Amino acid sequence: MGKRIISNKKGFTLVEIAIVMVIIGLLIGGILKGREMIRNAKAKRIVKMADSLRAAWNGFYDRYGVYPGDENKPNIPEGDRHNGNGNGHIDGNEVYYVFEDLQKAGFISGEYNGTSDLPTSPFGGHVSIIYANLNRTGYKHWIRFEDIPWDIAQQIDMKYDDGIYNKGSIMASSRYSASVGTIRYFYIAL
Repeated sequence: MGKRIISNKKGFTLVEIAIVMVIIGLLIGGILKGREMIRNAKAKRIVKMADSLRAAWNGFYDRYGVYPGDENKPNIPEGDRHNGNGNGHIDGNEVYYVFEDLQKAGFISGEYNGTSDLPTSPFGGHVSIIYANLNRTGYKHWIRFEDIPWDIAQQIDMKYDDGIYNKGSIMASSRYSASVGTIRYFYIAL
């Protein structure tokens, strides 16, 4: 009688391998799509933050008749510890006073000491309000975001303005380019 050879060797079929590869592809695709969705949500939060600061700025001016941070009236708003110089624009340490005034007046949340605290953007950089002549058409107040990824800055500029980095109501401190990495300063007109 002949010997029977029993083999326990089992392998994966091509179909099983293909199914595993499809599942891995779907997982990787989902992760990449999730990252893209998170970045897009952060870009929208930057625009929403600018809109909220603009509303708070205007609300403060409507209530007190002076700009937050620049006000030089005692105890305006109540509990305020710092006064600006009243010259109609934000300069020097008034950059910090802005957020203390807005917070004390109830226009924004958070705790701002008026000496060193600034809000942060969804990408982690500081947010401030400055007075500058960025596009050589005259001085005005700008909301300045620090360290924004170049592609996000370009996306916002293209969607809400002209897409040109050094013109319009949305501007950047450098050209939109992958070689830049992050835009050091990204400005939205107040």
